[in-house]
Amino acid sequence: MSIEAQTRTRPAVWFPAIRAGTGVDVFTQRLCDALNARGIRAAVTWLPHRAEYLPWTVRRPVRPSWANVTHVNTWLHRSLLAPGTRVVATMHHNVHSSALTPFKRWPQRLYHSLWVRPLEEGILRVADCVTSVSHHTAIELKETFGTSSVVIHNGIDLQVFRPPEQRSQDRAFRLLYVGSWSTRKGTDLLAPIMRALGDGFELAYTATPGKVPDPNLPANCRNIGKPELAQLVAAYQQADALLFPSRLEGFGQVVAEAMGCGLPVIAGRNSALPEVIESGRTGVLIDGEDIGRFATAIRTLRDDPELRQRMSVAARQRVQAHFDLERMADRYALLYQGMIDHDSRQQAI
Repeated sequence: MSIEAQTRTRPAVWFPAIRAGTGVDVFTQRLCDALNARGIRAAVTWLPHRAEYLPWTVRRPVRPSWANVTHVNTWLHRSLLAPGTRVVATMHHNVHSSALTPFKRWPQRLYHSLWVRPLEEGILRVADCVTSVSHHTAIELKETFGTSSVVIHNGIDLQVFRPPEQRSQDRAFRLLYVGSWSTRKGTDLLAPIMRALGDGFELAYTATPGKVPDPNLPANCRNIGKPELAQLVAAYQQADALLFPSRLEGFGQVVAEAMGCGLPVIAGRNSALPEVIESGRTGVLIDGEDIGRFATAIRTLRDDPELRQRMSVAARQRVQAHFDLERMADRYALLYQGMIDHDSRQQAI
C-alpha cells in the first residue's frame, strides 16, 4: 500500500481549539500529544479567547491538508470549522443544567441561554459523532439537546501524577483545593469548612498570586498561586487530602489528578463526581452542603492514618484502572479509526 493510501485509511486529527485557560485546554493538548505518541498525526490550532464570544473577529483557521478528522469542543462556533473532514464534538460539561441555575448571576444566565446554547446547537448539528466525558454529562446532553453521545472518560498521565515516596506527617493536616473560584466550584464553602476545622488543619488553594479570593478565608488558608505542572504535582504530593466542594463537574479532572497522586478526596455527592470517587474507598462524598459533615469527614481522615493510607492506595488503583490517559487516547483512536473505516467502505461500494 502506498504512503498516500495509508494516509487516507488512517485517522489524522486536527484540533481547532479556543485557548481559554481551562481544563479543556489541558484535555486538548494531552490528547493531541498522546495521539502523536501512538503514531497518529495530530495538531492543535489555538484560537484567541475572544473566538468564543466574538467569533466573527477571528479568521477561520486553515485546516491542515493532511487532516481527515476535526475534533472540537462544543463551544466552538461552527463558522470556525473548515469543511472537508469528519467532525467529532466533545461535551465537557453542561452549563445549562438546572442544578447550576441558582448559582448563576443574571449576565451568565443570559450569556448561556442566548449565546452558548445556540452555539452548541450549531456544532451538534454538524458533528458526525459526539462524545461526553462522563455518563452524567451524557445524560445532561441528551436531556438538554436531545443528542446521544459516546462516553469516554477523561484520563491523566500516570507517569506525571503519581504519589510521593513518603508524605510528611509531622505538621498540620494539609488540605488542598485546585481550581477556579466560582459558585459552581463551591469555593464559597471553603471558608466555613476551614473555620469549623480550626487549629491543626491548613488549606493550600490555587488563585491569582498575591490575592485573597474570599475575604472570609481564615488564617489557616494560604494561596499557592497558579502553579505550573511540576509545582501542581508537588502540591498534590505534599497534601494529605483534596477538598473539592464543587457543585457541578462534567468529569472532575482535578479529582482524578489528586487520586493519581494518592490523595483521598472529600467532595460533594453530585454531578459526575460519584463516577470518579468511590465513597468510603477512595474518599468521602458528602450529601448536600453540610459544613459539619465536611469537617467530620476531614477530621476522621486526620485521626485514622490507616484509613487514609487505604484510601490513598485505592485512589491510585482506581485511576490506573479507569482514568489513565493511555486508556482515553486508545478509545479516541478507535473512534476516529471507525469513522475512517466507515468512509472507506462507503467509497468501495
